[in-house]
Order: sequence, then structure tokens, then C-alpha cells
Amino acid sequence: MILPYQLAWIVAILLLGLLLVVLFEIQRSNYRREHEEMFGTKEFDTKVALYDLTPKEIRTLEKLVRASKFENKDAVLNSSHLFEAAVLDFYEMRDVDTIRDETLDAVTRLRQKLGFDASNPLTVIVSTRQFNIGNRVDLLLDGVSKLKHSEILSQREKIWKVSYDDSFGPGSSYVGKEVRVRWTRPEDAVYSTNVRVFASEPGKLVLRHSQQLDKQQLRRWLREVVNFPVEAVFADGSTCNGVLYDLSAGGILIGLPMECESGLHIRIKFDLPSFGPEDVEIEILRNLGHKNPDFPEYFSTTASFSGAFGWTQERVLQYIFEVNKKKKAKESAQNALTS
Repeated sequence: MILPYQLAWIVAILLLGLLLVVLFEIQRSNYRREHEEMFGTKEFDTKVALYDLTPKEIRTLEKLVRASKFENKDAVLNSSHLFEAAVLDFYEMRDVDTIRDETLDAVTRLRQKLGFDASNPLTVIVSTRQFNIGNRVDLLLDGVSKLKHSEILSQREKIWKVSYDDSFGPGSSYVGKEVRVRWTRPEDAVYSTNVRVFASEPGKLVLRHSQQLDKQQLRRWLREVVNFPVEAVFADGSTCNGVLYDLSAGGILIGLPMECESGLHIRIKFDLPSFGPEDVEIEILRNLGHKNPDFPEYFSTTASFSGAFGWTQERVLQYIFEVNKKKKAKESAQNALTS
């Protein structure tokens, strides 16, 4: 008869053996991944030859591939999204703070040479590491009550620096805290994320990077020019009148008699033909200045719908659909008369 303590020893030995087998398989898998030829190696070599990469950059690219979860070696060259995923895996595996500067600089050059940074209008943005020096950003230092217009002054793999002039207190007071960064990419979207302030320097805040970007599309939906009268209602209860220039199910272009800060939430009221009055919350995205010659006294401002706007979105879509259907019917009738 097996005693309880003997059974416990047997179970412990079996578990230890199983653990050793698992560790051996993990080590063997890692060794094979580091040293054996991967799928897509030929395609990888062919694509790499198209770029003017230095030996150091090629070795660094190999490290990114080996650290990634991709089965195909050439996947890292196919899109900015996959490239940044490989970069993140590499930094997490090796700890970005311990990697040599020359290797980090090689990653930056690879991003630029492969066309995966924000200077390429066709690339997908998934990380603040893709932002460029000189990009204008907004810093939301305390919710939306403290908004600071800023500019990216330097960009490295570990940290990046933005301008700051102590107008909301010394930069050192934000060290260790999170701030929200908002960047508008023309004709694309507004990208925003929370980042931690790593340090402060004279005229600068030093930030950590983020790959958790919120994206608000600027032209996601079909837009319709409308020029509807609109009433804006602010958080303090004050109101003003303006004009709704164009309308989509994702956002609007509105004219108001004053400039509004990016990130500000207000309510707007307007009548949607055939559907009646609408009262919906919007978030200010970007100020364009006096852009509409028909309403020179108003500041043109882009905004997105915010909060509970599902019914408004559905009615806007129906309205745009009806307007476009009537336009097409009118064009067909005119073509029939001229033919």
C-alpha cells in the first residue's frame, strides 16, 4: 500500500519531469527559431535587396524577425502594423532600456527607409514611434481643462520630447503622471493616446511611447453639404449660433463665431429635414480658421459625434441616402432630356 507522503513524492517527481520536458521543448523551439531557416527567407532576401540598408540595419531587421511571432520571415516588411508588432516584441523580450543605442537607432532608420513612419501618407499609424519631428500635437494635461499646443522636438525609440513653456506650471510637476497627446493627420484621422511623462527639461516634456492609439476618422463617412442653422450649447450653459456646413454619420464641419479648443465637448441643436430637431454631443477635433467665404465671420471647425448618438447617426445616414437618391434621379432625368 502506497502511503500518502509516498504518493505526494511520486506526483512531485512526475510534475518535475513534465516541467523539464516543457522547458526543453521551449529551449529547442527558441534555438530553432534563432538559427534555422524560416519560411519566406527567399522572399525576405529579395525584398531587403530593394532597400539601401546597411549591414547593421540588416542584422537588426533579422533580430526583429527572430523576436516576432511571425511564421514567415518577410512578414515584417509587408506593413507598418506588422513591423511595429515585431519592434514591440523585440523591445519586450530584450527590454528597450537595456538595448544599445546603435541598435535602437538602426530600428529608427529601418522605419524611415521602409516607409513605415508618418511621413508616408499611405502608411498605417499604430505607434507614437511613427510620429515625426515637427509634427504639431495637443497636450491635454488635465482632462480637457488644460490644453497645450505643442510640437515634437525629438524622436527616439525609448523616449520622445515635445515643447512645453510652463504656462500651466513647471514641467517637473507632470513627471510620473499621464498626459493625453492628440495629433491630427491631415485628410486621415485624429490620433490620441495617454503617455507617461518620463522627465522634464527646459522648454520640453520627455514622454514614453505608446502603441495604444485611439483613432477618429476625419473622412470615414460620405459627407453632404447642408448649411443648416445650428445652436451650440457649452458646459457652462452659454450658447451661440452658427452654421452646420457639412454633415456625415461620423462627424461634421461647423462654423462658430469663436475658436474652440481641440477636445472640447459641446452640444449642438439643429433641424434635420424630414426628421425634425436633433440634440447631440460633439467633440471638437480641429480649428481651420476663416475658411468659408460665404460665412467670413465664422471659424470653421471639424468635430466628431460623441456620447449617445446612435439614433442621430441612423437618421443622418437616411437623410444623406435620400438626398443622394434625389440627386441621382434628377441627373437621370436631365440625361434623358438631353439624349
